[in-house]
Amino acid sequence: MNTTAANRLNVTGAMNNRDYQAILSEEAVAFLSTLVEHFGDRRDQLLAQRDIKQAAYDKGELPGFRSDTESIRNDKSWRVNPIPEPLLDRRVEITGPVDRKMVINALNSGAKVFMCCFEDASAPTWANMIEGQINLRDANLGTISHYDENKDKDYKLSSDPALLIARPRGLHLPEKSIVFDGKPIAGCLMDFALYFFHNHQSRADKGLGVYYYIPKLESMEEAKWWDDVFAFTEAYFGVPTGTIRATVLIETLPAVFQMDEILYAMKDHIVAMNCGRWDYIFSYIKTLKNHQDRILPDRHGIGMDQAFLNAYSQLLVRTCHARGALAMGGMSAFIPAKEPQEMARVTAKVIEDKQRESQNGHDGTWVAHPALVNLAMSTFDEHLKGKINQLDFVSPDTEITPETLLEPCEGTRDEAGVRKNIRIALYYIEAWIQGQGCVPIYGLMEDAATAEISRANIWQWIHHGITLDDGQPFTAELFHTWLYQELNTIQQEVGDTRYYAGRFNETADLFYELSTSKQFASFLTLPSYSLL
Repeated sequence: MNTTAANRLNVTGAMNNRDYQAILSEEAVAFLSTLVEHFGDRRDQLLAQRDIKQAAYDKGELPGFRSDTESIRNDKSWRVNPIPEPLLDRRVEITGPVDRKMVINALNSGAKVFMCCFEDASAPTWANMIEGQINLRDANLGTISHYDENKDKDYKLSSDPALLIARPRGLHLPEKSIVFDGKPIAGCLMDFALYFFHNHQSRADKGLGVYYYIPKLESMEEAKWWDDVFAFTEAYFGVPTGTIRATVLIETLPAVFQMDEILYAMKDHIVAMNCGRWDYIFSYIKTLKNHQDRILPDRHGIGMDQAFLNAYSQLLVRTCHARGALAMGGMSAFIPAKEPQEMARVTAKVIEDKQRESQNGHDGTWVAHPALVNLAMSTFDEHLKGKINQLDFVSPDTEITPETLLEPCEGTRDEAGVRKNIRIALYYIEAWIQGQGCVPIYGLMEDAATAEISRANIWQWIHHGITLDDGQPFTAELFHTWLYQELNTIQQEVGDTRYYAGRFNETADLFYELSTSKQFASFLTLPSYSLL
């Protein structure tokens, strides 16, 4: 045990019971403190590099393929390490928060993989983060269960649960309840370290490694940081290289130009990349927010059929398959509808989306609700014709240029879209600051990416003074009027009891500040974190 590092780390969060104490045992804290000591400063430097790059984009530079890593892209001989057998069949993955009942339902959903999320689908309260670790420990042990008093129902694990993959928080998010030398540590190191510490042995007993989804990378250097964390951890515990396997979400605009480099930097540990498309749309707006010729329309009209998003999907497939990695498709956020006509529309939309992904060469896809697992699975199975993936898929030999990847799309810019964006963002942020990170809103399962796109859309339109389709200039004053009108609409929708028990007024004030501030907040979860 590294007592020097452990003495510099202080847990200030409440230790509510023996399970909390077990998760933050002396040995677990010693490992976490050692990781923070070795990798905390470098993480801070990587975040500083993000700011430097963003400043260049704000002054007119555009993202593109790197000249200093051209040799990595041009060398066609290298491959990532072979994919372990348990990770080869990922036709349908379900995602969700670390809530105990939801963990059980997702594992029992019939999906091949459950990506359990400490990040955008979970609000990072201390209780959520620690109880999430308890829940995943119990899930890996096979002992997880839950009794719902309201429904008088027991939830237990099935005999054939989905493969569990954990997603830690992004590099940017702190954990204020654990400090090292008086500063909050990186939330991602907490999530990563505690999950590995408590689960590597129970998973090894089943012939499994420890699998992670890594979010929001922007560069090869950030990928190398994670790979070094993995290698250090394997050496610390004396386990073989490759015990840790990662899937990287390509959900930022800078990262789409460095996919070869990210695969190369992580080639000992990476097995797949994923089209995290909602965050990708947000990142497109954020990265190019000062570029008046790159303003996107209302988010509700931006689908994967748009040229810049379809090119992103195809480039990810081509890059991954050339290097022996799986290429995962994106999220279908729909939830089942009770009304038959609406459910028919949802079904058609999901099928269209999953057909496009399978035809583009993706090896699997995401859904947000258990009821859509079979629909997505059957759509992929129809295309795969008995195979469990299509690693042998060869993309058409057409050039995908930076111009195509950066090309904005046409679409509506109207009052109805703005008002809907306002309501969705208010509903989501209000739930988030009350500890809920995954929220059903107007027929979709929304996470933090939804609110990010909504406020980024609005910020960019105000910042550039765009004119709406009906000829109205979109100003901060007009937004303010609509914002507080939609607050009244929400009060009518939820009723006075729920409205006054909630934090909607506080949320509206925060949303207005985030959407009209001169400086664009890089993530809304950072200024919102203090409100948890």
